[in-house]
Amino acid sequence: MCDDPDVNDRPSPSLGEALRVWVYVALNSFGGPAGQIAVMHRELVERRRWVAEKRFLHALNFSMLLPGPEAHQLAVYIGWLLHGVRGGLVAGTLFVLPGVVAIMALSILYAGFQDTTFVQALFYGIKPAVIAVVGVATTALARRALGGRLTAAIALGAFVAIFFFEILFPLVIAAAALLGLVAHRFGGTAIATDPAAPANGSRRPALRGSLAVLVVGLGLWLGPVAILLAALGPTDILTQLGGFFAGAAVVTFGGAYAVLTFVGQQAVEAYGWLTASQMLDGLGMAESTPGPLIMVVQFVGFMAAFGQPDGLQPMAAGFVAGMLVSWVTFVPSFLWIFLGAPYAELLREKRQLTAALNAITAAVVGVIANLALWFALQTLFAVTGEVRVGPLRLPTVDAASLDPIALALVVAAWSALVRLRWPLLLTLAASAGLGFVAYLATAG
Repeated sequence: MCDDPDVNDRPSPSLGEALRVWVYVALNSFGGPAGQIAVMHRELVERRRWVAEKRFLHALNFSMLLPGPEAHQLAVYIGWLLHGVRGGLVAGTLFVLPGVVAIMALSILYAGFQDTTFVQALFYGIKPAVIAVVGVATTALARRALGGRLTAAIALGAFVAIFFFEILFPLVIAAAALLGLVAHRFGGTAIATDPAAPANGSRRPALRGSLAVLVVGLGLWLGPVAILLAALGPTDILTQLGGFFAGAAVVTFGGAYAVLTFVGQQAVEAYGWLTASQMLDGLGMAESTPGPLIMVVQFVGFMAAFGQPDGLQPMAAGFVAGMLVSWVTFVPSFLWIFLGAPYAELLREKRQLTAALNAITAAVVGVIANLALWFALQTLFAVTGEVRVGPLRLPTVDAASLDPIALALVVAAWSALVRLRWPLLLTLAASAGLGFVAYLATAG
């Protein structure tokens, strides 16, 4: 897959080399989608140059347009780009595996003991380090993706639209794409399309192959839900969880936080599977462990079945439900990419469509900045809120609730990454150790 000069400028990695890197990426993917995208960019584009900047951003643009966890879909896309279906399976599976293991272990601990003090202490120092990681990555991405005033304005507009007005993500992306098309039509070089870049020569995928991917993908994704429905009926908790989260995988556009908003409201208010406090605890676990932030759905499934085991032992019911929810949440990512990525590659040869995607890239910078700021506010301040002025949403914080230790750890992690050039893993480990000691000392 790597014979395209726009894929990489180094010799193609073997699948074994890629596997080791995907393990590293998975174990260091903290901080939600912004942090995970940052880690992939750093390892695959900057350090190893296996994927060119424009190719990475093109894959990110496409992933952001899909329902579900965009960072996971990006990993599958890049894995597919490097080594075909095998590479996509390896990258996508390894990307979620640490999170599956970590959240399952923490769910069992939480349900069994309802005491997460040790766990909170363990991850207390990781969150501030993640803020630094995301900040460094967002700055680097902005330097590369914002090549002029128009792209900078699109990025700023996307940030303002989402952060202050809560405009739906698909509308923001659609507006950016439209601006890109208009700019290319009337503005000439306002949105650069890199006319000197060679066409990638991608062939249009065969319809027969696409249909085969669709049939196999749908069978793997929805097969377990159909079996549960036939065996247990529609009222069983496992059937309900499988059906709900399979549906959520289709309707939740806008990235991990949009998914979490929908899932949180439905799981707490509509179904009563867990309390709002438990939902926040689960979100804290997902933010503090490697893997996609949306992995919190595994915790939701675990707690729902643990509380309504329907004849099973509660822990066993929770385990089965957690794995089921993870399956129906992440399998669609493979389907969307294996089905759509070959067609997305064809778009790179269309100059006007490239302009639209470049505008989307600029909007993505604003989206990631929004996620980064949201995460920073939630981490640094114990009390946050908002003030509404018409359609305008103004986030507020209680200055007295600022966590000075967390702020100091952010500054220290930033210095370690930018000035001292520490490796990411060392930075996270050092911050986690300092945070662990500080949390236990202040808690005591």
